[in-house]
Amino acid sequence: MAKITANYEAVYILNPSLSEEAIAELVAKFKGVVENNGTVTEVDEWGKRRLAYPINDLMEGYYVLMTFNSAAAVPAELDRIFRITDSVMRSLIICKDQ
Repeated sequence: MAKITANYEAVYILNPSLSEEAIAELVAKFKGVVENNGTVTEVDEWGKRRLAYPINDLMEGYYVLMTFNSAAAVPAELDRIFRITDSVMRSLIICKDQ
């Protein structure tokens, strides 16, 4: 029998030139996407960090780690939203149960 839900981790890097209010708004938006069909375990904001290589001529990024439990469709939707949001420089979603 297939699992209905699984544990996931999402790490995303936001543009560091955003204001604190804009960053908080985006974090809340992404958290809301997951909470519609799952549960958010933790949102850990790492803050501004130096990047290993330049992305769009930027050497810094604002890192956020979110752990959550949801059905398999939620990470796909979250990834789609990450890709269409201009302020997200990079993102990665992994399943911790595998």
